[in-house]
Amino acid sequence: MTGTQQPQATPEGQVADAVAQNWVDSWAPIGARPFLRLSRADRPIGTWLLLLPCWWGVLLAAAADSFKFFDLWIIAGCAIGAFLMRGAGCTWNDITDREFDAKVARTKSRPIPAGQVSVKGAIIWMVIQSLISFGILLTFNLATIGLGVLALVPVAIYPFAKRFTWWPQVFLGLAFNWGALLAWTAHTGSVQVPAVLIYLAGISWTLFYDTIYAHQDKEDDALIGIKSTARLFGQNTHSWLRVFLVITLVLFAAAIILALVPDANVLSLTLALAGVWAMGWHLAWQLRKLDTEDDQICLRLFRSNRDAGLIPALFLAIAAFV
Repeated sequence: MTGTQQPQATPEGQVADAVAQNWVDSWAPIGARPFLRLSRADRPIGTWLLLLPCWWGVLLAAAADSFKFFDLWIIAGCAIGAFLMRGAGCTWNDITDREFDAKVARTKSRPIPAGQVSVKGAIIWMVIQSLISFGILLTFNLATIGLGVLALVPVAIYPFAKRFTWWPQVFLGLAFNWGALLAWTAHTGSVQVPAVLIYLAGISWTLFYDTIYAHQDKEDDALIGIKSTARLFGQNTHSWLRVFLVITLVLFAAAIILALVPDANVLSLTLALAGVWAMGWHLAWQLRKLDTEDDQICLRLFRSNRDAGLIPALFLAIAAFV
C-alpha cells in the first residue's frame, strides 16, 4: 500500500446533489434507498424549510399567549409531518417532472428518471406518506385539520407552475409556508392576522432562497422551456433578492408586533424582534457571498437557509418563556 488516499466510491444510485455521506446512502436498507431518495431524505434541507415556518407559527402564538404542554406535540408533530409531507410532495413533483428531470444534468439521477422506482411505485409511496401525515393531522383541532387538507391545493399545483409562469417560486412559497398558519391555529384555534403576516414573510423568504437555488439549473431550464425567477431576474438577481429580504423582515416584524404588543413584556418583544434582525444579517451575508454563476456557491447558500430560519425560531422560543 502507498500513502496515497484513494477516492471514495460514490454509492450506487446516489442522486447528484445529495449531501455527502448522508444516512440514506450510508445506512438505510438497500431496498428502501430509492424511495427515501424519492422523498429527498438524503437532502434534508427541504424538510427544514417546510418545518421552520411551522415552528415560527406555534412559537409566536406561545409568546403571545402562553406556552402550553400541547405545544410540545405541535412542535414534534409538525417535525414528523414536515418530513412526511415534504417526502410526499417531492414524490409528486418527481412523478410530474420525470420527463423534464431526465433532461437536466442535476436531476437526471433522481430515482424515477434513473429507473430506480416506477411511476406506480412512486404513487403508492406518495399515498403511504400522505396517509401517515393525515393521521398526525387528526390529532389537532378541526380548524387545523381543515387547513391541512386545504394545503394540498398549492402542493398539487406547484410542479406545474414552472410551465405557465415565470414565478413558480411563489407557488412553492404558498405550499412551503402553510405550516405557519397551521401551527398557529393548532395553538390558538383560529387563523389570525399575525399568522397571515408570518405566512407572507415566509413566501418572500422562499422567493429569496429558491431563486438562489434555481440559478443552478437556469441553462438547462432555458433549453427545455422551464420558467423560474432565476431566469426572469438574470443579472438583476441581487437587486430582487434585496427586495425580498426587506419584505421578509418587515412582514415578520409586523407579525411579532401585532401578536406581542398588547400583552407581552418589553423583554419578550425585544427578543422576538432581535431574532428577525439576526435573520436579516444572515440573509445579507448570503447576498454578499452569492455568485449566481457558481453552482456550488448557490447550493451552499441555499442550504444555509436552515440556519437563517432557525435564528428567529430560537429567539421566539426564548421569548415564549420570559
